Amino acid sequence: MTEATVPNAAVASALTKPGTAGDSITASALSETQLMASRLTEDVGGGRNEVKVLHQQYDDLHQRSHDVEWRAATAARAKSGVTTLLSELADLGFAWRDIARLVGVSVPAVQKWRKGEKASGESRKRLASLLATCDIITNHYMVEEIASWFEVPLSSSAPITPIDLYADNRADLVFEFSSGHTDPEGILTQFLPDWREQYRSDFEVFEASDGNFSIRAKG
Repeated sequence: MTEATVPNAAVASALTKPGTAGDSITASALSETQLMASRLTEDVGGGRNEVKVLHQQYDDLHQRSHDVEWRAATAARAKSGVTTLLSELADLGFAWRDIARLVGVSVPAVQKWRKGEKASGESRKRLASLLATCDIITNHYMVEEIASWFEVPLSSSAPITPIDLYADNRADLVFEFSSGHTDPEGILTQFLPDWREQYRSDFEVFEASDGNFSIRAKG
């Protein structure tokens, strides 16, 4: 004998009760809103991906343009003699020890050039390249007193300066830092991936009430 199923009265009423016009309009509007939101999410997501690609392409193009300009400026600067190049660097405020480090030679070598002794073609090119770098940064990014700017740490969290970058043949990072387009800590990571671990400290630099910088324990 087949057992009869007795439907719940509330369920049966809900299944058989016809929807009102208001219910239909509300459901339709909600469905349309969801559809539009879904399409908007897809469009914005696609747009973000396109922006990321464009950002990378423009970063690459900017670096290449810097390199082309740098090479051309170096060639123009190299027309000057070594003593002239040294004099111009000194006029910008560079110390002889910094010039020596930036071009990859000893301080005695720089002193000999100052006295008129002959420098190699490569050394002359490196002096010209350094001046060309200063020209580009000064002209494009309005950096004043460029010699002292080269001594400024990229971040208070690490003592790495543009001098360190340039001396390690990373003029590209020096240009990037001067442009302000990239976060300094991002530049540090490109230069020294483990810099946070290497320069971790329980102390921090702060500006005291008298305007001078000092050191104190963190926290």
